[in-house]
Amino acid sequence: MPSRLPSLTGLRFWAALLVVLYHLSRKVGELPVLSPLAWYGRSGVTLFFVLSGFVLAWTYRSGPVPAAVFARRRFARIWPLHLLTTVLSLGADAAIGAAVPVVAALWSLVLVHPWAPSTVYGGNPASWSLGAEAWFYLLFPVLLRVLAPRRRAWLPLAVLCALLGPALWAAGALLPADPVLRNWLLGYLPLTRTPQFVLGVVVGLAARDGLLPRLRLAPAAAAVVLWHLALVPWHAAVPDALWYGPYDASQSVPAPLFAALLVAAAQRDAAGTAPRLLAGRTAVRLGEWSYAWYLVHEIGIRCRLAVLGRPAPGLATLGVWLLSAGASLAVAAVLYRLVERPCERLLRGAPRGRDAAAPLPSPAVRVVRQRRPGATADQPSVEPSRLT
Repeated sequence: MPSRLPSLTGLRFWAALLVVLYHLSRKVGELPVLSPLAWYGRSGVTLFFVLSGFVLAWTYRSGPVPAAVFARRRFARIWPLHLLTTVLSLGADAAIGAAVPVVAALWSLVLVHPWAPSTVYGGNPASWSLGAEAWFYLLFPVLLRVLAPRRRAWLPLAVLCALLGPALWAAGALLPADPVLRNWLLGYLPLTRTPQFVLGVVVGLAARDGLLPRLRLAPAAAAVVLWHLALVPWHAAVPDALWYGPYDASQSVPAPLFAALLVAAAQRDAAGTAPRLLAGRTAVRLGEWSYAWYLVHEIGIRCRLAVLGRPAPGLATLGVWLLSAGASLAVAAVLYRLVERPCERLLRGAPRGRDAAAPLPSPAVRVVRQRRPGATADQPSVEPSRLT
């Protein structure tokens, strides 16, 4: 019997949690310990971008599909919930008397809104990353066709992508002094984020072919944690408005750390030793809800602040944190069940009837134990799950 490799799905929840804590800290109010660690939680989006490239490369390494089929599958995966949450976000703005970004919302519906600073937030601020993902999806079939047969190019390209992040951050010294423009160029512009996706693709191809050395999960996770810990004194010493502050660096620099974490998690899954924190039933379920959670949580925070304002420091802030995170996660669970998955099935043309009751595979990978030439019966042969 094949066993699923769910750790990559579990990691999606932790990436989304970083973003949620980031918004709670900056908008609702700060909490000791948590807020300093989550102050630059937008790095969770960087993890999403690397993860996206990794999973797509793993999935399509052995079974590429026509570009039109790939595009339809990706559209079915992200667009229905994007449409619904954009409508919800616009409705929330109208209800609380805020400006309704109609033009930006129209651009966001065709997923080109992050290409200009005036429309980057679209109709739902969280959706800017979907515009970057749409750009990655356009690139991926070409990347796979060019890179798949050229193994010798993988290591140099991975090194180049890993170095481009720090290089782009350092280039902030040459950019205009306006921190808003600089932040868009370094943090939102899809071209700037492309090396993170390409790094995920190259690492995913190498991992799929078994070319990477064994990485231990604990040190890989510790490196990610230490990176975020280092941002705390950095933030205290350098204002975010300066180019050498940690705000842009927190998104541009850590992509190689995230790539190593993905490889280590996938290797643990393949060995059948995945930790429950990433691969348990609850972790996988939370990972499945993470996309909807990412898209809806800020809408609830925005409405709460407009109606009730920021809470008092201390226990009141903690209570709002827990209520906001819990309520938005519950809404995400409902949206996953009633909107995200049914719409994906419909647009992908999934079977109806009894077969339709089975859940669609999540962005994870699975391992099938079978004998390969020169291998023992206990050595796994890895296959991708059909997430797309």
